[in-house]
Amino acid sequence: MATKTATVTLDGTNLRFVACSGSGHSVVLDDGRGDTGPRPAELIPMALAGCTAMDVISILRKKRQEVTRYEVRAEGVQMDDHPNAFTRVDVLHVVEGPAIDVDALRRAIELSATKYCSVGATLSTGITEVHHAYLLRGGDGSERTAEVLVLGPNADPGAPAAEAPIAVGAAV
Repeated sequence: MATKTATVTLDGTNLRFVACSGSGHSVVLDDGRGDTGPRPAELIPMALAGCTAMDVISILRKKRQEVTRYEVRAEGVQMDDHPNAFTRVDVLHVVEGPAIDVDALRRAIELSATKYCSVGATLSTGITEVHHAYLLRGGDGSERTAEVLVLGPNADPGAPAAEAPIAVGAAV
């Protein structure tokens, strides 16, 4: 199994964070007041659009389709109440080329949606467990760690959050 990592670090006194991927790339995240980067929730439709775009263009190229312009637009609808979860994401593939075979395009999108796009699969399957934990470092050099909450399949969101020790150095 592959593991992807991300680290998000507070940058200043407002809600600006610098997110860094395991591959060493970074992006600034911010809220509407600071407005120096996308909001974290905006990354969800952005990640889905990017993932499916890479799949579809790769498949179209393998099928020797001449694409002169390609854009993917994703629009996510969030609930009005917290946690403002996404209830729907619409993805539109805008493809231009002198003689694109519509069946090849349709199949490329279908393959991305049903077989290749890890972001789409993660959003649509409901199989992902999310574990929250903390590592608290005190001014005296002490450390405390514990898992706080698990969400996902078979999790009871109404159950009280029980803190249980986790291994120091474990992925948090």
